[in-house]
Amino acid sequence: MVRGTSGFALVSALLCVGVMALLLGGWHSGARRAQLLLAGGGMAGTGPPTWRVTAGELRRLRGRLRVEWWALAAGLVLAVAGASVVPVVAGAAGVPLLRRVRLARRDRRAREGREGAVIGLCGALAGEVRAGRQPGEALLQAARDSGGLGDAQATVLAAARFGGDVPGALAVAARQPGAEGLLGLAACWRVAVDQGAGLAAGLDRLEAALRAERDQRADLQAQLAGARSTALMLAGLPVLGLALGGALGADPLHVLLHTGAGLGCLLVGGLLEGLGMWWAMRIVRGAEAA
Repeated sequence: MVRGTSGFALVSALLCVGVMALLLGGWHSGARRAQLLLAGGGMAGTGPPTWRVTAGELRRLRGRLRVEWWALAAGLVLAVAGASVVPVVAGAAGVPLLRRVRLARRDRRAREGREGAVIGLCGALAGEVRAGRQPGEALLQAARDSGGLGDAQATVLAAARFGGDVPGALAVAARQPGAEGLLGLAACWRVAVDQGAGLAAGLDRLEAALRAERDQRADLQAQLAGARSTALMLAGLPVLGLALGGALGADPLHVLLHTGAGLGCLLVGGLLEGLGMWWAMRIVRGAEAA
């Protein structure tokens, strides 16, 4: 049993070293070093690396290793420490979940950035109209300055330049996440063109409404930040418990990974932990939706 445990620990350690070497050097680092040496590019790998080279390699590693892969790295470390394959399986299962969280955060930031760009577009367009430009020409200039039309900018600007259906193009552009305010711009444009109403005045009211909505959402996010922090802190308590148990000499990893009762507690605790995090995030998302 001891020999098997030592063998597993050795294999896990070699796997960790191989993964780190792959991330630091890439797939063909040996071939690149040989090409550099044979091409007369100087001595390859002479002396210890400088701090600047080490910092550059660490930054490159962080760029390659997305946040979700840290779950697998932590699983490998725990697998070596506990001499069990269970942490590796759990870490691999956490990779798609963390990737989903990262992509959702990226989409939320893109949505918030597009909302700000739409507000800037409304303000810039109102200023251009007040300066005496025609609506089509003003839209061309304001869209270039603010970027509020996003991926649909070419379509909307073509409609404005050649006398097309600008409100219809704006309505299509409003389907982008965060660009819903373009529906209000389309309504202002249609009213101004069809009924001769003041476009600048309508744009001012639209900009004020969009800013108020964004500020209200930001205030809600600030109020919910405490609930998110509490949920994350509670999620990290089991890790703190394992660290305290190890410091007291109780060897909690051996109990959890190599005994039937420990595996049962690990399974039930993991399910309850996941259920609690899901329920807390569901409450937060429900508050945001309301």
